[in-house]
Amino acid sequence: MSTAELAPTGTTTPGPMDPALVHRLAALVTAAPGRPRQASHAPFDGALIGEVPACTAEDVAEAQRRARVAQADWAARSLAERRAVMLRYHDLVLERQEQVLDVTQAETGKARVSAFEELADVAMTARYYANTAARHLRPTRRQGALPLLTRTVQHHHPKGLVGVISPWNYPLTLAVSDAIPALLAGNGVVLKPDSQTPFTALMAVELLYEAGLPRDLFQVVTGAGSVLGTPLIEGVEYLMFTGSTATGRIIAEQCGRRLIGFSAELGGKNPMIVLADADLEKTVEGAVRACFANSGQLCISIERMYVEDAIYDRFVPAFVERVARMTLAAGTTWEAEMGSLVSRDQFDAVRAHVDDAVAKGARVLTGGRPRPDLGPLFYEPTVLEGVTEEMALCRDETFGPVVALTRVADAEEAIERANDTEYGLNASIWSSPRRGAEVATRIRTGTVNVNEAYAAAWASHDAPMGGMGNSGVGRRHGAEGILKYTEPQTVAVQRGLPIGPMPGLPLERYATVMTAGLKLLKRAPFLE
Repeated sequence: MSTAELAPTGTTTPGPMDPALVHRLAALVTAAPGRPRQASHAPFDGALIGEVPACTAEDVAEAQRRARVAQADWAARSLAERRAVMLRYHDLVLERQEQVLDVTQAETGKARVSAFEELADVAMTARYYANTAARHLRPTRRQGALPLLTRTVQHHHPKGLVGVISPWNYPLTLAVSDAIPALLAGNGVVLKPDSQTPFTALMAVELLYEAGLPRDLFQVVTGAGSVLGTPLIEGVEYLMFTGSTATGRIIAEQCGRRLIGFSAELGGKNPMIVLADADLEKTVEGAVRACFANSGQLCISIERMYVEDAIYDRFVPAFVERVARMTLAAGTTWEAEMGSLVSRDQFDAVRAHVDDAVAKGARVLTGGRPRPDLGPLFYEPTVLEGVTEEMALCRDETFGPVVALTRVADAEEAIERANDTEYGLNASIWSSPRRGAEVATRIRTGTVNVNEAYAAAWASHDAPMGGMGNSGVGRRHGAEGILKYTEPQTVAVQRGLPIGPMPGLPLERYATVMTAGLKLLKRAPFLE
């Protein structure tokens, strides 16, 4: 069994966060004085980062009240004014990246390169929607009921107040990247970040205020989802959620009872297919990122890999050798390819999946062990072979640095196995570009990357991102990512002749004239 490399010599974990910064960020939370506090701890070494208020339903109601008052003024502002805020935000995120990356790493334990992926995504999202919101939101002419006589225009009005519940695995980008289009569309936002990573979310929001966003327009409440989730849903017109499928079902029921819209990116058991004509060297490197970016704690990372028989015996040794050479480290070094898991619960879940698989006959090709020498929550990147149906990780999402390899006869078997899941979030295909694109359309996932792990589809911000099956409802990114935060309104202006019977015209005669007109439109569709 080979093992991942130790941290580079001289690597140290980040020091404690500046108490002044901790105090300033915690003060951004909307909470009545005297609320109990909840602590955030660093995964690298367990040190206390700081405390934020444990908010109550009353705090949520106050946050919603403030945001509603601010939203009325914000919606009345020009789109150009709202756009300018987001372009300033884009610049601030990039300029302050060292501090933002430090805070993100301190709370998540992820490698710096993974934290940078988050930061880059925030900037890209702000730039994309700032530059395209006018196109997505502009009044649009639609085909009228009667050619030349009916002028029909579709408008988009803000929903009002949007709730965002964000997770711990990408606490920077998922705290604000879904909120950016909501804000550009004229809405107010109330954010409930995950309890494990409040300071990263607060850092992202503070930069929005600095960019010129009205302070009351974007409210943050911190605390347990079991306490704050229901009052948050009960006081908004739309909800955006990223998290587990089980929680997504509960949220869907609550939103359904209120007849409000919601969008949810949920779990995944994402497949990767390696076909015989894949470039071996590029595929090995791509597979490392696909499986182990962010320590595998990524909704769109790969947990199942199907390798065509003709390349299996060349690909697997090369992949295993490369995984064994991965650099694990705590701290702010850029050399680390993988960092820590985020919490003891997540560490225990990953370890339980691997131990269960091994006990039932799976073979560990590399990894499979905790690394307490690096930190309390480090677990080696792990490659398994011989995973079968009775093992928990065969179908259940592991959400950690573990991948199961399976040999398949050909592309047809790979496609069948890839689709044999209740999930449908992301997939990765490695082959020639043409063949890979053909295979991609047969995979039942919301996004498919050809000769890339996940970033090509995710970072194509003009295209929708989301899941099929049990992996989600709705989409982020693209036109859908902003229009979902609006209420479409149709305004039809009738000129000249009415659509209904004219005064004095017998009803039967009216029907005859309309019938002749409908037949004409069929023969002359250019009139419509």
